[in-house]
Amino acid sequence: MELVLRRRLELYAGRSHRELAIEVAEKLQVRLGPMELKEFADGEIYCRFGDSVRGKDVFILQTHAGPVNDSIFEQLIMIDAAKRASADRITAVSPYYGYSRQDRKSSGREPITAKLVSDLFATAGADRIVSVDLHSGQIQGFFDGPVDHLTAMPVLVDYLRRHAGSDVMIVSPDAGRVKVASRYSQHLNADLAFVHKRRPKGSANVVEALDVVGEVEGRRCVLIDDMIDTAGTICAAAELLFSKGASDVWAMATHPLLSGPAVDRLKASAISRVVVTNTLPVSEDRRFEKLEILSVAKIIADAIAAVFEDGSVSDIFKGDNLS
Repeated sequence: MELVLRRRLELYAGRSHRELAIEVAEKLQVRLGPMELKEFADGEIYCRFGDSVRGKDVFILQTHAGPVNDSIFEQLIMIDAAKRASADRITAVSPYYGYSRQDRKSSGREPITAKLVSDLFATAGADRIVSVDLHSGQIQGFFDGPVDHLTAMPVLVDYLRRHAGSDVMIVSPDAGRVKVASRYSQHLNADLAFVHKRRPKGSANVVEALDVVGEVEGRRCVLIDDMIDTAGTICAAAELLFSKGASDVWAMATHPLLSGPAVDRLKASAISRVVVTNTLPVSEDRRFEKLEILSVAKIIADAIAAVFEDGSVSDIFKGDNLS
């Protein structure tokens, strides 16, 4: 008797962003696997796969939306369940990777929590991690297995080509994002500027925008960042750009955390357009007139297909996903 082994792709998702998971499944033309997830009376999470995953290539999609600790731990439990159910290979798909900003020690007695999260994935049984626009590329080195670092750049660049006009200037909101902003400017054949900012020592979510490097007078400026959390950085940078003579300012980011005062700040700011992607869910009460949400479902689906087929993820992005 000769056995012919056929690998099967199985996509499962947690509860943090079902809409994105359904859209990714549609792009892949696969079903979203049945999964029972619930809480016990004390808040502990229960998980059970509805079908056998023995010998299958399992992708577990969960973006780390708030409450971020619940989202991460739910994904870890799902990974552990898949490992104990004899899945052949387990890939954790985390469009937004929680704790990504805590990737180094900036002062004494601090954790490096991005590394801790990667260790938890490995311990739970993940063989591979897929994420979109990590806060810093070094996070890829925290996980001992393969990490596929995707970027929303193709979606955002296409939007700018269609809507921003020819006289656009790409602006990095701080020196740390200049390399990423430079890639946008190269794709659009646009000029580049960056904002010099300072965070007062010991203060969280407080930003001082000090100066702009680049000629922005009379230009439409597009601020490019990986995330908008409380919107302090983006709004401070936009205010400075207008003070330097910018005619219009847009804000563009991959991850719309939109925490705390972010929505009110963006509404009150002179920013005319805020463009983000759906790596994180944005509830109806956090949406506002300036906000536009683009889908990265195809990017994630293409990456999952490439991983399943042992193809090259970097080829999808022509190297733009490499730090």
